[in-house]
Amino acid sequence: MSDRQFPSSAKQELRSFAFLAIVVAPVLAVGIIAAYGFLVWFYQMFSGPPHV
Repeated sequence: MSDRQFPSSAKQELRSFAFLAIVVAPVLAVGIIAAYGFLVWFYQMFSGPPHV
């Protein structure tokens, strides 16, 4: 087996970028927002709703 690196083609780079931009970024954004919402909900279970 050789450890030689092959240069990636423009087509592979475009496919990787499209996957990251169309799939990974939105899933990550939704996950982070959902996790924050869950933390706020969980915190308010013990501390009560915000007082204005």
